[in-house]
Amino acid sequence: MDKRSADVCANIEFVQNSSASHLNLWKKGLGSVPDSVWERVEIETLVLAENNLSEVSDQIGRLKRLRMLDLGHNELTRVPDHLSELDGLTDFLYYLHDNRLTSLPSSLKSLTKLRYLNISENAFDVFPECVSSMSSLIELRVADNHLTSLPDSIGRLSSLRELHLRNNKLTSLPESIGELQELRQMDLRGNPLTDLPTAISTLPRLEKLDLRWAPTLTTPPWIENLEARGCAVYL
Repeated sequence: MDKRSADVCANIEFVQNSSASHLNLWKKGLGSVPDSVWERVEIETLVLAENNLSEVSDQIGRLKRLRMLDLGHNELTRVPDHLSELDGLTDFLYYLHDNRLTSLPSSLKSLTKLRYLNISENAFDVFPECVSSMSSLIELRVADNHLTSLPDSIGRLSSLRELHLRNNKLTSLPESIGELQELRQMDLRGNPLTDLPTAISTLPRLEKLDLRWAPTLTTPPWIENLEARGCAVYL
């Protein structure tokens, strides 16, 4: 271990309370994660944001009790398959935003208890298919990427309440979007939309539909029906 890593480890903020164990290494200038972190098998919350990380060790799979993981604002080009072993990731947040990711391992489809996923501000050209299997997701953020389409399988996210797709390259959405019966908010700002499926008008709980900064879109006639029932539509 180099001197910088040793100094960081000496100053780790490790807080325990009656309900959980938390390890906060936010903005510590790590460069790489000290091996000692993977020995903290009791932790439930791990924050590694803003540390110039380019990789994460497979040893992360040892943290079986982890419920929240923050890897945001780093330089990751991939995440290890062993993330799929963290099947305790559930109620809390799982951040991968602001990295350099172009794909996610298919093995992450096993994270069926995950409720929040943020993969915004990356370099995804294709929607990661494994995400469609995360059946407990309530909020999904995929803003500021390069997506040109969404798969039909997105309709499997039957618990989803918020879908954030701002600033991609979407020209349309699949009809299966109408299967998201719990959806409350959908953000489509800044996409070159030319068409929207009528299925959106059938979403029974939709409260907000944001279509701003999409000059190529001709307003669908069913928008009036959404507004009439109380959905806020931003054009």
